[in-house]
Amino acid sequence: MTDKKSAVASAGAGAFSPFERMVAWRYLRSRRKETVISVIASISFFGIMLGVATLIIVMAVMNGFRAELLTRILGINGHVILSPVDLPLDDYEAIATRIDGVPGVRYAIPMIDGQVLASGIAGPGSGALVRGMRGADLARITLVANNIRQGSLVGFDTGEGVAIGQRMADNLGLVLGDTITLVSPEGDATPFGTTPRVKTYPVTAIFEVGMSEYDSSIIFMPLGEAQLYFNLERQAQTIEIFVDNPDGVDALKPQIEEAAGRPVYLSDWRQRNQTFFSALQVERNVMFMILTLIVLVAALNIISGLIMLVKDKGHDIAILRTMGATRGAILRIFLMTGAAIGVAGTVAGVVLGVVVCLNVEKIRQFFSWLSGTELFSPELYFLSQLPARMDLSETMTVVLMALVLSFIATIFPAWRAARLDPVEALRYE
Repeated sequence: MTDKKSAVASAGAGAFSPFERMVAWRYLRSRRKETVISVIASISFFGIMLGVATLIIVMAVMNGFRAELLTRILGINGHVILSPVDLPLDDYEAIATRIDGVPGVRYAIPMIDGQVLASGIAGPGSGALVRGMRGADLARITLVANNIRQGSLVGFDTGEGVAIGQRMADNLGLVLGDTITLVSPEGDATPFGTTPRVKTYPVTAIFEVGMSEYDSSIIFMPLGEAQLYFNLERQAQTIEIFVDNPDGVDALKPQIEEAAGRPVYLSDWRQRNQTFFSALQVERNVMFMILTLIVLVAALNIISGLIMLVKDKGHDIAILRTMGATRGAILRIFLMTGAAIGVAGTVAGVVLGVVVCLNVEKIRQFFSWLSGTELFSPELYFLSQLPARMDLSETMTVVLMALVLSFIATIFPAWRAARLDPVEALRYE
């Protein structure tokens, strides 16, 4: 008996020795009489796997939403908007040229914006935003210039045509070369009051930027034509300024004001979209906290499974103790047993999450085909595709959180196993 004790003691010498790993592995394997324990361990594994995968997928999709919306919003709208304070902006060309020379500014675009009612060949008319700008400036906006589906922007300034979005063309039944009718409430003043201004324009280009709000509501018009249409001859309403670093607009504002050389009011993209992006951030944080509960529930399953395992293996634990296994060895055996479930579930969850994130659009299309309905409607979610962008630091946070919860969940059952009195365990066996 003494030889057996010394053999076990020598085999169990050192923390996490081969002996301890062997016993932990045997406790993980399923046996016919331990079906209930095996089922609980399997539920814990799948719970952690699904929790980690769900967290990674949801956070990646929300990151993709924010990144795509930010790219599209800032791809068409200026990062800084310059508006005149006292006098009309009739020297817009000189001001735009000076601002173009400010370090950190990519380009400054004089612009006219106006709300109209647009109608075409088919379907009812719809509200639209006319953006008047020079052809060279429109070519600078690569989100539009690189996504022309029909027609061309060549000769945009010299012609009287307009560029419209693909969804607007579909809704109004228009194709390249058709005419679109625009009605502005700010028309000519007559003795009987102001009459709406109605004019038709040929469609010379159709673009698709992938954001339904823009593709269905924005009309680009030559700046000279917009000046005539909105009674703003030789004037611009604003100058939209695009910078190299949108997050650093505060440092550029004093230089832009100085380059303007006149009283102006500057607003940036954060002020114009503060509510929208704040709501996205709050939703993202809340979703993270809610989905963390899935991993927590799976970790609690590890506790219940290990407690049942300790109760079932009480006789075995007592024999190991009488053969020389220390309380520390028993503690480490059950720590490894529970931690193995957590680590395996976390790794499987990361793999599953990465696979889904890389194929999220194909999965959406498959379920749309399977259900016969359009999941992720562009009219509701602004984007025509489901985006997913994984963040390495965020993914590592999810992995670390899952591992920590899994390790914490194993402490109490392992402590109970280590504190088990071998005499009491053998007495009632």
